[in-house]
Amino acid sequence: MTIPDVVSRYYAAAAADDLDGVLGCFTADARVHDEDHDHHGIDEIRAWREGVASRFTYTTEIVGAEQLGDGAYVVSTHLEGDFPGGVVDLHQRFTVTADGLISELVI
Repeated sequence: MTIPDVVSRYYAAAAADDLDGVLGCFTADARVHDEDHDHHGIDEIRAWREGVASRFTYTTEIVGAEQLGDGAYVVSTHLEGDFPGGVVDLHQRFTVTADGLISELVI
């Protein structure tokens, strides 16, 4: 299965440490849920990326994807890096709007 272009752009921008590119993938009122916290809107998502999401260096490999419904996708990823444990497999849920932007990301 192919994933939406905006999700591919999100991963590419994140891998390139391109904060503006990452933020450009989200709607103005998007929500990111990570480590039991919600981050609403571009300003909070920026702070999340500059803080928690940038504490570690890691590589991300997309290993699978599934469309759950209209605009909802689960992307399975394999991460390796300098975070505790060094390796983790994640299932990240994206909601993509009809305009082709991410309105929600649950990690």
